[in-house]
Amino acid sequence: MKVYFNFLLLLLSTTSFILLTSCKNDDPEPENIPELITKVTLKFTPAGGGAEMIITATDPDGEGVQDIKVDGPINLIKGTQYTLSLDLINGLYKPGDAGYNITTEVEEEGEEHQFFFRFSDGIFSSPTGTGNIKDNASSTAESINYLDNDVSNIPIGISTSWTSSNTALMDKSFRVLLKHQPGIKSSTSTSLDGESDLDISFVVNVN
Repeated sequence: MKVYFNFLLLLLSTTSFILLTSCKNDDPEPENIPELITKVTLKFTPAGGGAEMIITATDPDGEGVQDIKVDGPINLIKGTQYTLSLDLINGLYKPGDAGYNITTEVEEEGEEHQFFFRFSDGIFSSPTGTGNIKDNASSTAESINYLDNDVSNIPIGISTSWTSSNTALMDKSFRVLLKHQPGIKSSTSTSLDGESDLDISFVVNVN
């Protein structure tokens, strides 16, 4: 009788362990889902004062069939230093709802996000070159004047600094790319790493 009772206890303990292990393994893994952005606003603020240059791009249905619409070119004044601020929203939510303000989300999850930029050569005297969006693994990336960093002091790019060319230029390009890089963002990660939350190009004029 004692042997049978001990065997029953052992059987119950083994069954409980299997059930607990099974439940633990079935727990869902946390997901790192790319942000859905339906509107992006670029605000170029002159360092010395003056009118801001504001341009928006909207994609009302997010990943739906509607195309992204840009409300005009970026018109910059020659030889002017600007601070560029980026504002992102998910218009499928209402203002004030969690998930509406994507800018705040990107800032709070700065260790997982970074903006990258590419632009026509010569439209800026600072930064020079064509930006840090890489075309392939061997292509070089040039510096961007980032004004914000994550907790590891790696750039985010919600705020950046730009100085326009002293020469008038028309119909040039300016591309903004937001990468979602959970667990892989580092001082050496590039625009080729992670998922793209945003990838949009604008026309730029310098007058």
